[in-house]
Amino acid sequence: MCAERLPMVDRRPQESRRRAVISTIGRDRPGIINELSELAAELELNIDDSRMAGIGEEFAALMSLTGSERALADFEVKLNALAESKGFSCLFRLTGEREPPAAALPYRVNLSAMDHPGIVYRVTGFFSSRRINIQDLQTGTQRAPHTGTPLFNVAMTIEVPSSVKIRALKDAFERFCAEQDLDGEISAAR
Repeated sequence: MCAERLPMVDRRPQESRRRAVISTIGRDRPGIINELSELAAELELNIDDSRMAGIGEEFAALMSLTGSERALADFEVKLNALAESKGFSCLFRLTGEREPPAAALPYRVNLSAMDHPGIVYRVTGFFSSRRINIQDLQTGTQRAPHTGTPLFNVAMTIEVPSSVKIRALKDAFERFCAEQDLDGEISAAR
């Protein structure tokens, strides 16, 4: 009679996965994204989330990396050396997982207006005063066709608690936009 074969179990200790966030900024040039992603790949780190953009003459990157604690520590050392040699600034921070908001729904906010100081402050204040978290915010300017007037655009994702009545929020935002001379809307996130 043959003994039943049990599956092999790997009893080696598993190195826990950790998360880090990095932020870099420096003079824009070709190859920055490639250098950062190559460094992550060499250390077998995963780039889970990132935002990268050229702003003025600068290039900024924000990345979330996951991997072993050792690999993340090595990444921090190599990132600092790379920043020193290439002339950019960087920040490295170990972090945890973001807890999803309790009973909140994502909505998109888009608005545009003739460019003037204080738009972001007033719009973020509208949501902050209602305890609505802003998950993502992007702004930009462009010239209006024909007139060349500077237009300011805002796109954001907000997390609306289930206790907030959406129709009432949309009505209040409409009134706010009319008072501030903004063209804006709140819509379901897709």
